[in-house]
Amino acid sequence: MAWQGWPSSWLWVASCGLLLLVLVLLVSPSSCRARRTLRSLFMARSQRLLFRIGYSLYTRTWLGYLFYRQQLRRARNRYPKGHSRTQPRLFNGVKVLPIPVLSDNYSYLIIDTQARLAVAVDPSDPQAVQASIEKEGVNLVAILCTHKHWDHSGGNRDLSRRHQDCRVYGSPQDGIPYLTHPLCHQDVVSVGRLQIQALATPGHTQGHLVYLLDGEPYKGPSCLFSGDLLFLSGCGRTFEGTAETMLSSLDTVLGLGDDTLLWPGHEYAEENLGFAGVVEPENLARERKMQWVQRQRMERRSTCPSTLGEERSYNPFLRTHCLVLQEALGPGPGPTGDDGYSRAQLLEKLRQLKDLHKSK
Repeated sequence: MAWQGWPSSWLWVASCGLLLLVLVLLVSPSSCRARRTLRSLFMARSQRLLFRIGYSLYTRTWLGYLFYRQQLRRARNRYPKGHSRTQPRLFNGVKVLPIPVLSDNYSYLIIDTQARLAVAVDPSDPQAVQASIEKEGVNLVAILCTHKHWDHSGGNRDLSRRHQDCRVYGSPQDGIPYLTHPLCHQDVVSVGRLQIQALATPGHTQGHLVYLLDGEPYKGPSCLFSGDLLFLSGCGRTFEGTAETMLSSLDTVLGLGDDTLLWPGHEYAEENLGFAGVVEPENLARERKMQWVQRQRMERRSTCPSTLGEERSYNPFLRTHCLVLQEALGPGPGPTGDDGYSRAQLLEKLRQLKDLHKSK
């Protein structure tokens, strides 16, 4: 059968042409380089293909859930009291409690301390979240899920069954387990005096949402629960989108105030700041933050929250508009290299460099 409507003769000619090109490359004087190039291309494509297969199995089948359960068992055995020591933040009638789960994730309880009502964000370990609910003596009435990945949504079933009035919020585009109340961009969830707005931030997944707790009702700073969009000095991988999509999502949170507290989905601070030092070695804000983070991690203390104002000063993924990053990454991707990078190209280049840095 001809492929996608192409005549068989054209497919035969195209195949022969491709084979001829490969042979020319292999017998050319620079055949060693050609072989290495072809091998690199083949390996890169093979790795991407294998990743896509694995990612599909993780997100679309029960194999992903079984993998998550294995991660959960290992983390509970390795970190019976959690991977990090956290400190709650108290405001005027509102409490934000980070809960360390799995090997480096954070779930959160947002509590109206007067009404004794709680909202859970990304409760991946229902046992740990339930223990915090009982310790705080609150009633869980809502779960806010940033995206479908099991390390953020794995506790939805157990907690929603245990707390009969608990609603599960998230994007209908993301296939979130046990979703009961779909949300769209800028929808607001109200629980007691808590006013929490959902912001659509696709890229990591198609339906990724972040949640912004409005600080005005309690006269304090707003709080951004960023899931896998934004970390301290880092950003999430683009699994279901393009660099342009991710850049647009990052720009969404860049529009928030400098005093907004950032509560990320993972403890990646030390690793991320190490990479930021590679691309901006003379950034003094990064250096000061790194020293603080290293002191925190020596005692296994959590590094969250930071503020968006801080992140603007050292997070390379939020600084794609800065000339210093353009210069640090060298010539642009064009034929001459004189055109420089677009912001989306710079974001993609940073991600590639980050992966190389991590693999060393």
